[in-house]
Amino acid sequence: MKVTRRSALTTFSVLPAMVAATAVGGQSGGRASSRRPRIGLQLYSVRSECARDLPGVLKAVAGMGYEGVEFAGYYGRSAQELRQMLDENRLQCCGTHIPLNTLQGENLGKTIEFNKVLGNRFLIVPWLPAQQRNSPEACEATARIFNEIAKQLEPHGMFVGYHSHADDVKPLPGGETPWDLLFQKMDRRVVMQLDIGNSLSVGVQAAPILARYPGRARTVHVKDYSATNDKALLGEGDVPWKEVIPLLQGKAGTEWYIIEQESYPYPPLVCAEKCLQNWKRLIR
Repeated sequence: MKVTRRSALTTFSVLPAMVAATAVGGQSGGRASSRRPRIGLQLYSVRSECARDLPGVLKAVAGMGYEGVEFAGYYGRSAQELRQMLDENRLQCCGTHIPLNTLQGENLGKTIEFNKVLGNRFLIVPWLPAQQRNSPEACEATARIFNEIAKQLEPHGMFVGYHSHADDVKPLPGGETPWDLLFQKMDRRVVMQLDIGNSLSVGVQAAPILARYPGRARTVHVKDYSATNDKALLGEGDVPWKEVIPLLQGKAGTEWYIIEQESYPYPPLVCAEKCLQNWKRLIR
């Protein structure tokens, strides 16, 4: 994760005030199709555009054929405002990236109510400081935190999850990776949001990870990586998708493919559309 994204997450410090201004809404949508995983866009991919014109971005994304969006910031909007925009464009909220502290203590109830309005089931922690994942002991302690959150979310039909970065799949001095140490201890209800491009950026293939944890990858970031082209779009890099896609469509239990593009050979919205077109060709 780039520092810019971690900085962007500070926008969630205003969450309590935003929740106070909203009423609890229905939780329609957000459920996976029984036939296939659905396709969403991580809005961090078009963050500058969202900051300028969020309603316009959601309309454009829906017009491209995306079925959902994953938030990484709410751009000063209340939950009801966001839900209205989603409904107007027939989009589902397929997740949100939020800091761990929004899922702890008195913040948890407010976060639950906010996401009930959005119709969102997936509350994903996008980054953890190194001290929470740099040893077996740290990973075990972190897993206990996630397990307690998962237990509290279960009555609401929601899931907590953790999103991977390059360091998460690199071995620690003992030989095991933080990713394995965490998910060996985390309850099966905790979502393993593997970022496939992030993993390959340090030479780690996604397929063996997905195979080791059946049913855990309810949402996955389908992002490419190229050793020779730092602006490669989804489907144009080095990820062996023919090995990965069957796992996502079966053993991994994936409900949402979430496309993310963080480098831009074209304007970001154009990249988002091209990524979607490429992905649809890959999963035919």
